[in-house]
This record gives sequence, C-alpha cells and structure tokens, in this order.
Amino acid sequence: MVDTINSNYTEQKKQNDHLAKNRLMGLAEGLYDQFIDETVPNVSISSRTKNNIEYSNESDVWVYGDKETQRTAKTVKGAFQLLKTVHSIDFLVKNHLAQDRGSTLRELYYISENWDIAKFREQAESNRLIEDLEIITSLQREYFHMRPEEDGATMFGPIRIREETKRGSRIIHCQEDIGESGYQIPFNVENIEFLDHDAKFIIAIETGGMYARLIENGFDEKYNAILVHLKGQPARSTRRLIKRMNEELGIPVVVFTDGDPWSYRIFASVAYGAIKSAHLSEFMATPAAKFIGVQPTDIVEYELSTDKLTDKDIDALRSELTDPRFANDYWKEQISLQLSIKKKAEQQAFAGKGLDFVTDTYLPNRLSEMDII
Repeated sequence: MVDTINSNYTEQKKQNDHLAKNRLMGLAEGLYDQFIDETVPNVSISSRTKNNIEYSNESDVWVYGDKETQRTAKTVKGAFQLLKTVHSIDFLVKNHLAQDRGSTLRELYYISENWDIAKFREQAESNRLIEDLEIITSLQREYFHMRPEEDGATMFGPIRIREETKRGSRIIHCQEDIGESGYQIPFNVENIEFLDHDAKFIIAIETGGMYARLIENGFDEKYNAILVHLKGQPARSTRRLIKRMNEELGIPVVVFTDGDPWSYRIFASVAYGAIKSAHLSEFMATPAAKFIGVQPTDIVEYELSTDKLTDKDIDALRSELTDPRFANDYWKEQISLQLSIKKKAEQQAFAGKGLDFVTDTYLPNRLSEMDII
C-alpha cells in the first residue's frame, strides 16, 4: 500500500515538473521568437494594485482584473528585467527541475551574484520576479521548487493525515501523535492526504500566545476544533491547507485575530485573497471563512484594555473603507466604529477578565452567534 502511494506521489511530481518546465521554457521561447521577428521583446503581466482586483462570481474570491503592465526592452530598466527573467528561468529549469533540487527565495537572491549584470540589487526584486513568473505561467512557485524562507505554521486538532515526503509516507494524528506545539505545516501541502477527522470547525488564530492558550485550556477537545496558528500574516501553505480542509472535508472556518487594521488584512488574505497574490486567490483563499474578532464592537462591549490608534492605523482603516474586499455593511460599520473610538485591542486583552474567559465565554458566545456551535 505504501509503495503504491509513494509511486503515485512520484508520478504526480514528474507531471508537475514537466508542466513547469514547459511553461517556463515557453516564456523564454516567446522572447526568443520576438528577437527573431525583430520585435522589441516584451511581456504583459496583470497589474498588482488594489484598483485591479475584482470579485469573481465563479470562485467567490477577489482576483486580478484586465489592467496590465508591460515588461519591455524599450527601456534600459525593462531590458534588465527581461534579462533577469531569462536567467531565472534558466536556473529554475536546469537546477531545480532537471536535478530535483530546491532553493529559498533568499538563496535565489544570492545565487544571482554569479549572473554578472543580471544579478538582483535586492531580495525584493527577486521576490517580485518569482511572483511575475507565477502570474505568467499560472503556476504556483512550489511547481518551480521555490521554498519560503519562514518556518511553517502549525495546527493542532482531531484530524489524521498522511504526509508524503522524499523519505516516504508518514501517518500523523494532529492531536495524539504530536507535542503541544502542534503539527508543522510543510511548504507544499499538496503532499498531504486527509484520512479522517472529528472536527466541527477550524479556528485560525493570529498570535502564538492565543494559540497556546486554546491548547492549554483544551478548547480543541471540548469543541472538536482544529486550531491553526497563522503566525501573523499567514504563509501561502497555511492558507492553502485551510482552503483544502474547508472544501474537501466541508469543515467551517473562522478567523480570530487582534482588533486592528493590520489584523483585518490577515483575515482578508485568508478569506478573500491578498492583493499582491490575487493571481492565486482561487487556489488559496477560503471565501466561506468568517471573522470572529477581535471586533471593535467587542472592545466596547467587553471594555477591553486598549491602545490608541496611531496615525498609520487610522490611514490603514481609511484605506480599508475603499478596499473592495471590505465593501460590505459589516466591515463599514466595524471600521467606522473603530475610527470613532480611536482604539485597538490585542487578543490577549481578554486575559484581563481571567485566563479562561476567552475559551469559556467569548469564543463560545461568538461561535454560537455565527451558528458554528
């Protein structure tokens, strides 16, 4: 049985590598053909701005619209961008796909030191180029064997999975077979198969302190909940795994963050998709996800300990009022209230009412209001 699973994993990986190679080489060949035809080499790519995201009725997420920018060799800057693009394609095809190797985004930046005038000036530049390749090829960077720099987030709860690795297959129960830090989510979650579960819902949690509080208080056992630690702005693998558990297993998803504009954007990236990665929204966003809080109305109702909004916080909230992802009555009401009271609160502010208040009172009340429990 395990041999069959490993064989299927190997075959699927070969297909993915073949697809990635063909699309990357297709881009390079297109630029070459433009040279041969005496056309100034150029590539069109979706504009990654708030003004170019639109709602997809088909997938219920926010995706890029029709606005495009052009990478063209008509300018020196554009010519360098295309040169770096071709160098990157050459590296990904010859080193990653042909040799079954992988690199982090940070390593790619340093690898380019050997590319003479094509080397990247800063890591942000190489990061953007990989995002460009994702948009142009309609593939995720995992297909190119590009790994994130950060450690994976974790989850804890009543679900049994099978993870396929280069060292074979592992079956893991995410409560019984792990320590209290949880199961570490790998960077490529397509290698995970869901075997069985007893979960009633998934609660995605912004901070490590609140994640640990829920585990310590036995929230996962009492409510049959899968706890996912987002680690701040969630990694792509975390968002993808949440989406898979929601869609493939039919488990509802709720998101629990701090009560500030930056945390609302964390929720938006889980539920609606992030602006800079809107090309992947259909792959990673979970439109059925619901926001628990901390809500501005919670700050008022529970008289939570707060901090004053900074000027940057206020600017961010005002920006969210024009962000299409927050264009509904709920968010307009909550954001307007927060601008009025000029306060923000952390998840841990509930500890001021006792260490068990958040798990015994606040979360059960909110989950009941949302018809989750």
